[in-house]
Amino acid sequence: MPPASTEIEIAGVRLTSPGKVLYPEQGITKRQLADYYLAVSDWILPHVAGRPITLVRCPTGRQRKCFYQRHAGSGIPPELGQVDIPGFEDSGAYLFLKDQAGLLALVQMGVLEIHPWGARIDRPDRPDRVIFDLDPGEGLGFADVASAAHELRAELERLGLASFVKTTGGKGVHVIVPIARRHAWPEVKSFAKAFAERMAAATPERYLTRIAKAERRGRIFIDYLRNDPTSTAIAPYSTRSRPGAPVATPVAWEELTPSLDPSRFTMATVPMRLNELRADPWAKMAACQQRLDPAAMGEPTGPRGRRRRARRADARARIQAG
Repeated sequence: MPPASTEIEIAGVRLTSPGKVLYPEQGITKRQLADYYLAVSDWILPHVAGRPITLVRCPTGRQRKCFYQRHAGSGIPPELGQVDIPGFEDSGAYLFLKDQAGLLALVQMGVLEIHPWGARIDRPDRPDRVIFDLDPGEGLGFADVASAAHELRAELERLGLASFVKTTGGKGVHVIVPIARRHAWPEVKSFAKAFAERMAAATPERYLTRIAKAERRGRIFIDYLRNDPTSTAIAPYSTRSRPGAPVATPVAWEELTPSLDPSRFTMATVPMRLNELRADPWAKMAACQQRLDPAAMGEPTGPRGRRRRARRADARARIQAG
């Protein structure tokens, strides 16, 4: 392994101090982090390229001082893009990724986490996904989170909406609903809020939507607050700045069982998983141009409601059939 003070080039991007250890528990170096992102670049870029991003930078390793960065500034590598977001001009230009070189430039910056917006830079006012973050309270395990995610999926299907799921590199999961870029942020957040509150009202002993940790014991917090323009979520296939070098990983719904151990998805194992996968669990996401129907949150339960649900179920079946 080259000494930490050397400089190398990977895929045309300069990488200084490649031997610097970023994950001391595993001895994972900057060079190994670059190799990881090279291996997964085809999988992560469709979900992060062309979106404003927030970064978690840990230049001296995950156990040292880390900090967030979302805006451009001095010393930003030329491989990264910069864009002004209408309505947020006073904040300064936002950073975004364009390609594999940008991913490697993040490694050079000591980035251990990538958090993209739910919208793209060409239409930042029109998100293309709804995100529900399921966060378990004290006393609950991953099996409880997996069960909750399936319950959310079933309820979303009742509304005619297909959804996808990923582990987060932590205790929770994200349930993602891809949508057509026709809804403004307030409408998307309103839908997410109404959906989460309806789940909590139906089973208050199981779910809540209030953020106070004191109320969460034995319940799952349905966080709908990520559906704001600057409220990001961890990218699929992004590393986390946590012990074990975990990776946020898309999984098929059939994989999300009580026995699934999300800690098995790490920098070391995810590239092998991708080489062995027969199909991308999120392959159909880009084709899901779904529309939100806020009125469906309170739709009738009689024949009229059944007809609406049947029409949406037919539409969802056509989407999933590809």
